Amino acid sequence: MSALEVRGVNKRFGGLQALNDVNLTVDEGRIHAIIGPNGAGKSTLLNCFVGRLTPDSGTVMFHGKSLLGIQPHQINQAGVSRVFQTPEIFSDLTVLENVMIPALAHRDGIFEFNAFKPLRRETEIRQRAIDVLEDLGMEDKTDMIAASMSRGDKRRLEMAMGLVQEPKLLLLDEPTAGMSRADTNNTIDVLRHIGDSRGLTMIIIEHDMHVVFSLADRISVLAQGTVIVEDAPEHIKGNVKVQEAYLGGAH
Repeated sequence: MSALEVRGVNKRFGGLQALNDVNLTVDEGRIHAIIGPNGAGKSTLLNCFVGRLTPDSGTVMFHGKSLLGIQPHQINQAGVSRVFQTPEIFSDLTVLENVMIPALAHRDGIFEFNAFKPLRRETEIRQRAIDVLEDLGMEDKTDMIAASMSRGDKRRLEMAMGLVQEPKLLLLDEPTAGMSRADTNNTIDVLRHIGDSRGLTMIIIEHDMHVVFSLADRISVLAQGTVIVEDAPEHIKGNVKVQEAYLGGAH
């Protein structure tokens, strides 16, 4: 059963055809990677999923309902959460406070959310945030000020901020960018655990092929705004088109 169905999506910026008749199917409960060289259209495609951009044509269906023409907060309420390439955290707040805020915003809705509401009174939200942090192995960092964390921990914190909204689909844009190999391997373990324990559908944009082939159940390869192949990881590795467009030749 598919969670996300993308059909015939096109997006042009002036004379640049950023997306060209993109078709994509993401199965429910699976990790789907989108790879390709810089400028291939990966982030543009993700922006079409979350309402930051509207395709010129085509359809984006999430569990049978269109994501086009509705606001980003409505897409979030429908169960789609995004983790950005650059961590978007509240640097002066604690880790726990950082995770509680998006949980409150998701519960109350964008127009009802009050950022100045005393967080200590929100016992249910607090416990949900603690549970998510435990799931990510961050239970010992709840009182740490976010600005003092390592880059790897900041990335995990933003994952927690996405997960606490209880999404059905989690979009991860370069989740291991700038990480050490140790942090990268830890993130792979964390994402695999999340996928297994929550049955969560994930889409990952990632340049690190070690991450992609360690996690993905299926891979779509974008080149010049077009999906040139969509297949299982073991078939992607040996695909000549992929080697020419992205991997730089046979390995």
